[in-house]
Amino acid sequence: MSDHNYHAELDARGLFCPEPVMMLHNRIQDVEVGQVLRVLATDPSTTRDIPRFCQFLGHELLSQNESEGEFRYLIRRCQE
Repeated sequence: MSDHNYHAELDARGLFCPEPVMMLHNRIQDVEVGQVLRVLATDPSTTRDIPRFCQFLGHELLSQNESEGEFRYLIRRCQE
């Protein structure tokens, strides 16, 4: 899935743990089951926290990449 195939976005750049995951927890509720949320972050701890969030809550982490200190994630909402 390319980085432009998403339905909603969460911009958590400039925020530090635990704020990005707390915001993700709220924002994922605004996305319909099956839709994709793109998350942008600058906190390196998101590379650990976001995959764990997805695993714990049953969402699908479609992609995770980093470029020049910016982390991008595509997450498919899989649970109600």
